[in-house]
Amino acid sequence: MLDRLTSMKVFIKVVELGSFAAVAQRLNLSPQMVAKHIEALERHLGARLLHRTTRRQSLTETGRLYCEQCHLVLKAAERADSLAANTLGTPRGTLSVSVPVTFGRTVFLPFLHDFQKRYPEVQFQLSLTDQRVHPTMDGHEAVIRIGKLDTDLTAISRPLTAYRRVICATQNYLEKHGIPDTPEDLTEHQCLVYENAGGPVTTWSFSRGSITRSVPISGKIISNDSSVLHSAALAGDGILLGYEPALLPEIQNQSLVRILSHWTIPDRPMHLLYNAGSVMTPKLRIFVTELQQAFPP
Repeated sequence: MLDRLTSMKVFIKVVELGSFAAVAQRLNLSPQMVAKHIEALERHLGARLLHRTTRRQSLTETGRLYCEQCHLVLKAAERADSLAANTLGTPRGTLSVSVPVTFGRTVFLPFLHDFQKRYPEVQFQLSLTDQRVHPTMDGHEAVIRIGKLDTDLTAISRPLTAYRRVICATQNYLEKHGIPDTPEDLTEHQCLVYENAGGPVTTWSFSRGSITRSVPISGKIISNDSSVLHSAALAGDGILLGYEPALLPEIQNQSLVRILSHWTIPDRPMHLLYNAGSVMTPKLRIFVTELQQAFPP
């Protein structure tokens, strides 16, 4: 008798990949075994789950509803496994984490590499996005977020190292357009404009002692992808406001020149969030601990 949870996993993969052959290759099964898992579920339910053709499979209405429930059942089974692992105290299982793009590519991936050396039984489902992600509603167990937190946030928050930024451009750009001496000088320059969910960020803020400045900026290149703006800066297309750890290697080798260094750019707060109602499994507990140690506030 085939294990029903395994059959559900196979069924979900058939829905995702669209054919028995693709699932067989992905799960290291024969196409005949994939078909047996689907047939076993259909016999158990007394209903057809898939419309079968020679090339692809498509869901029946029953299949669509059943697929939704299979996802819930398998998540519940994984949660039960996590609870059991919690009693054993061994970090294991898959941890779903959402991380800001530039932070993720620059410093989080090296952290992840070291973490998995120490805890090889923990796997990561990693999402890189600059969108505002909620650890409960968006299905992640842990979220790293830049910026001020919502006042009505129900998740647990832990402060991390602030998101530190610098302003820079290529020497070639500065020779052509001049070096800004004050924040107000930026209004005469091509700035590389980052666009978030609220639209283009067209004001940059500075401070020096008790003096604060917020200046309007503009430019011909606007993007919601910080790596695009980074590449544009290296091409000499404008002035970049970016994450210091990501830009430091190029500042050190003089591919980029730091400007307005006598002014301070306010750091942005960064937090780790996780669901207040979630069970602190070993994998989540050790992740929270190690992340705070690696990126202390």
